[in-house]
Amino acid sequence: MKKILKYLLFIFIAINLLILISGKSWIYKAISITYLKGHTSSYIHDFIHFPANTIEAGTHQEWIIAKGYNKANLPEFIKPINKELETFAFLVIINDSIKYEEYWHGYSEDSASNSFSMSKSHISTLTGVAIKDNIINIDDKVCDFLPEYCGKTEKNLTIKNLLTMSSGLNWNESYYNPLGKIAEAYYGNNLKKLVMNLKVIEPPGKVFKYYSCNTQLLAFILESVTGKSINEYASEKLWIPMGAKHPALWNTDKKEGDEKAFCCINSNARDFARIGKLYMNNGNWNGIQIIDSSYALQATSAADLLDKDGNKNLNYGYQFWITNYKDLDIYYARGLWGQYVICIPDKDMIIVRLGRKYGKSLEDGHYEDFYQFIDAALEMYD
Repeated sequence: MKKILKYLLFIFIAINLLILISGKSWIYKAISITYLKGHTSSYIHDFIHFPANTIEAGTHQEWIIAKGYNKANLPEFIKPINKELETFAFLVIINDSIKYEEYWHGYSEDSASNSFSMSKSHISTLTGVAIKDNIINIDDKVCDFLPEYCGKTEKNLTIKNLLTMSSGLNWNESYYNPLGKIAEAYYGNNLKKLVMNLKVIEPPGKVFKYYSCNTQLLAFILESVTGKSINEYASEKLWIPMGAKHPALWNTDKKEGDEKAFCCINSNARDFARIGKLYMNNGNWNGIQIIDSSYALQATSAADLLDKDGNKNLNYGYQFWITNYKDLDIYYARGLWGQYVICIPDKDMIIVRLGRKYGKSLEDGHYEDFYQFIDAALEMYD
């Protein structure tokens, strides 16, 4: 027994030395937030364990409640899916009016949760705002704003390359590597250092590769040109004019640090739905043109790229996911564990689903539950 204890102590000391020598001390934070709290990865209410800046709200603009609100019933087929995947919010909006909403597991219309990568669609929208305000151009070079990207292979990298996830940067998006870049971005405390040291290793603008670093660089560019933190810019240009009910929290890498722009806006189903309404109305919010209609169209259309297998990109625009299902053109914001704001223009329908788990990943780049939630809403109201 003593030998075993000594052996375990030796392993423990060795692991800690390796962590400290490698400079990956953020691993301790990751362990304390996940394994020591009964989780094996990130989760939708982990935002309470990170520092955050506030996206301030202004005057609340209430959603219209549709005639026949909550009169339809959820289809039977979706109920076991909701149970298995621990859905806690399901919201259907038609013609800009809430037709159906239901909450589970103690959540309500005012409950905040982590949107994860749905935040990417908000960063794209803020980029569209800056383009509309003529402070940046979509073809501007990243080098014009971030001198770290003026190297030989980096100097031709553009804002559009970042928007379309075709930067060619040396990033790894593996969510299963506890020592990888995405884990460090999520749990670490120096986002700038992490993403400013990247290099372009493949020709930009050619191949779609989903990298969170692209979104983070867009945020740093926006901060550079506006002179505002990204939470302040989001408040001024989105949360206030779109009449969000509640302030949102945007997690940062450290106290008073940089927002984790690639993820981590924490809000509620009704306020998340507002970005869907904005795009469904071609960038216009109740008479205010927040982004140009041309940008809204391009953002929600497939970018002219190849995917990693050499096929034509059909799935991604400017930080929005895209598909065609049942002869319906659909675009949506998507976050880890099945956070969705789904827009179906032909039906004038927005679907918001929030939850703790997602379904099986499919070969077409989407998830099984994504289609199931669409099927449920269409069965209810088509």
